[in-house]
Amino acid sequence: MSDTCRVAVVQAEPAWLDIEAGVEKTISLIDEAADAGAALVAFPETWLPGYPIFLWLGPVVWQMPFVARYHANSISVDSHHLTTIRKAARRRGIIVVLGYSEKVHGSLYMAQTIIGTDGEVLLHRRKLKPTHVERSLFGEGDGSGLKVIDTELGRLGALNCWEHLQPLNRYAMFAQHEQIHVAAWPAFGLYKDIAPAIGSEANMAVSQTYALEGGCFVLAATQVISEAGIEVFAGTDEQRALITAGSGCSRVYAPDSTLLSKPLDEHAEGLVLADLDLALIDLAKNAADPAGHYARPDVTRLLLDTRPSSPVISPEFANEPLFPDLDEITDETTVDG
Repeated sequence: MSDTCRVAVVQAEPAWLDIEAGVEKTISLIDEAADAGAALVAFPETWLPGYPIFLWLGPVVWQMPFVARYHANSISVDSHHLTTIRKAARRRGIIVVLGYSEKVHGSLYMAQTIIGTDGEVLLHRRKLKPTHVERSLFGEGDGSGLKVIDTELGRLGALNCWEHLQPLNRYAMFAQHEQIHVAAWPAFGLYKDIAPAIGSEANMAVSQTYALEGGCFVLAATQVISEAGIEVFAGTDEQRALITAGSGCSRVYAPDSTLLSKPLDEHAEGLVLADLDLALIDLAKNAADPAGHYARPDVTRLLLDTRPSSPVISPEFANEPLFPDLDEITDETTVDG
């Protein structure tokens, strides 16, 4: 494992509700990151098929056509869409941290999959608690995904959006000696002037605080929305007034909370690049290691349950693989037909 590495953080507009175009754009960004010398590329929350902005714009009956389209453009873990992305990661020898809407029969989950340089899945997780109106579309994850994993770059973990507001989630990750953290965020253009808590300034502050608390690098990936993107969701002037174009604010923070990356314009699409030196973690944790010398387990402790949770417990499903073996899939094969 090298002490230094280059990372790329996506700031881009999703191909809203178009999974084929979304996969094509994902592979293009993977190639761009690899060409820039990055060893890892981080994508925003629900990058595929884009964050469901319609949930915040109108009553349930109005949302139904969008719900149908969102389901149709979400992907399963054994789909050819995800397999294609895994092959791109293997082809370029880059770690990919992908956010997407995972479809499991009739249910959706806000998923993150960490794909290794060989295209194999290192970690698959789901957002533990979708936020506010998200709960009308997405199910909940479980503790099996609240993990930090070993990679050739260091110990890597990921969370979605307001999972970063849960102190126990953060502490569970810190206690696993996380070194590089991917914070996946949506577009921040919603309710810009009336709800600052869901805006870019507040949530980048959360990302920066995570770096300081955990003594780790934080890669905050965000979505952009254009005027054309607004038109995908907004059918009235009242709805258009609730969304502001731009909102991209992808960042990379050091373990001492320093901003390492050069910000892009909020309307710009591209990659935010930064070179990480893991030696900085020791310097940060020398001052405060929340799960080490700065802890007080005699006063406060966290109970973490990482067992998978399922409504059905059956030996029939015990050893069923989630992800297909890439070596058994030809370029012509489509796993999901």
